[in-house]
Amino acid sequence: MSVSAMDTMSGKLGLIDLKYNNPRKHISISIPSKTEDMSPHIKSVDELRVLGINLSSFSQPAQFSICVVGVFVFYLIYGYLQELIFSMEGFKPFGWYLTLVQFGFYSMFGLVELQLTQDKSRRIPGKTYMMIAFLSVATMGLSNTSLGYLNYPTQVIFKCCKLIPVMIGGVFIQGKRYNLVDVSAAVCMSLGLIWFTLSDSKVAPNFNLTGVLLISLALCADAVIGNVQEKAMKLHNGSNSEMVLYSYSIGFVYILVGLSCIGGLGPAVAFCAQHPVKTYGYAFSFSLTGYFGISFVLALIKLFGALVAVTVTTGRKAMTIVLSFMFFSKPFTFQYVWGGLLVIFGIFLNVYSKNMDKMKLPSLADIGQRIMSGKKTRPLSQTV
Repeated sequence: MSVSAMDTMSGKLGLIDLKYNNPRKHISISIPSKTEDMSPHIKSVDELRVLGINLSSFSQPAQFSICVVGVFVFYLIYGYLQELIFSMEGFKPFGWYLTLVQFGFYSMFGLVELQLTQDKSRRIPGKTYMMIAFLSVATMGLSNTSLGYLNYPTQVIFKCCKLIPVMIGGVFIQGKRYNLVDVSAAVCMSLGLIWFTLSDSKVAPNFNLTGVLLISLALCADAVIGNVQEKAMKLHNGSNSEMVLYSYSIGFVYILVGLSCIGGLGPAVAFCAQHPVKTYGYAFSFSLTGYFGISFVLALIKLFGALVAVTVTTGRKAMTIVLSFMFFSKPFTFQYVWGGLLVIFGIFLNVYSKNMDKMKLPSLADIGQRIMSGKKTRPLSQTV
């Protein structure tokens, strides 16, 4: 075989830099382009299904709309049921046990969904899942436990302030860079929700330092977990059902061991045995809607990133607060309205930032320059 024929064959096989007179031979394999044939396994990775819906067959705006509707519908029901459970007399000390039951249901739901998919292999390493499970336990466990010390709107308001920690986590974990509009959006949303908190403290003081500490720790864990999930899913092409199954099943073991060690398992089981329908029945519906909501949140993270997912969930939480005032009797003040308007403005800034390049919208700096130039030319036109 001639040298030219060997070069041609090596070019077809993607072998590069194969030199015979060099004692250190280097072989690199080229990656096929999207137009070339790929294995069925790699093709299946590109399919993103949520509750049986193949989002890959829709356009990007349609994908975003479906995910947003799913997050709002299921998480609004989730929030209502969560507040309903903790409104039961005597249930507030058992927030960690509710998290244990919730993780158990999530694991079963994830196992069923994974069995219905074609690809049942685990792609994300076990060490990564142990970290995600720990963060999930911290996020949901501390959040549920804080409801024993704080009222529900205050707890939701604190959780909404995670937009800035998510951005900070994106910078340090994934090396992301955010523009001025994204930072302004996060600041507006956080200030608006803090205004909610201050208003609530005036009209219905129900603050407890323990509750504030618990929800603050949950906020920090929640800020990290979105970035870790996004990085793991993009790096290893893990599916949503795989992420839910392994992270929550490992988290279930964490909580079970923890409750057994501190002796908190017996009293919780005894209390729930006295009220099985209101505890386990609500917990099942609460977990089912939460599981559906998590599926859409993970799809948002995989398709649009952690910051967009947090922005959508923050808007959902603001709506949850409104519904909480509607369905559960609470004092009201118009300062809630001003804080809500500030949150809405922050959401608008974030959406505007995400669509500036796609829709060729002017940046805020350009708008500011146009306004300033208009002010400078106006006196001149008046004198003429």
